[in-house]
Amino acid sequence: MEEGIWIGQLQNGDAKAFERLVATFQSRVYNTCLNFVFDQQDAEDLTQEVFVEVFRSIGGFQARSSLGTWIYRISVTKSLEFLRSRNRKKRSGTLMSLFGLQQTGWDARAPEIDHPGFALENQERAQKLFSALHALPENQRTAFTLHNLDARSYDEVAQVMGVSLGSVESLIFRARKNLQKTLENFYRSDD
Repeated sequence: MEEGIWIGQLQNGDAKAFERLVATFQSRVYNTCLNFVFDQQDAEDLTQEVFVEVFRSIGGFQARSSLGTWIYRISVTKSLEFLRSRNRKKRSGTLMSLFGLQQTGWDARAPEIDHPGFALENQERAQKLFSALHALPENQRTAFTLHNLDARSYDEVAQVMGVSLGSVESLIFRARKNLQKTLENFYRSDD
């Protein structure tokens, strides 16, 4: 079916068209979220949030990009918002502990990696990679994750991020250099 017709059906509230949308994009959205948050339960929750947002916002979709690119952009945005929220909670927890206040309702420790791509014996390395990846500036982390973990082309990354192709190339290059520097120190001290 032509994408324009499908979008029209979605904008008219066609339940079958929305079911088809979820069936078409659910695994890709889940994998994108998982590649950002490294936790299966969080990725499942974010996937649901993405489709709720798609449902709410489809009426305003103007087809400046493909439907898939728009959904990826929502997936990345939701994942980054989740990570920012989690980081704010960690910073708040650190401040609370400095002032002797009790934490309530959440754990300020670094999150455990719950990603099916990491074998149990590689958990320490995966944790180090996860930490190094999340220490990158957000735009570098986003470009690197979309390209290297989510297997998106540079063009697709540029569309999802709303930046030029040259910017994507530069962001990925800098991300690789920063990761190399960070992980080189880890492996050097691990010998």
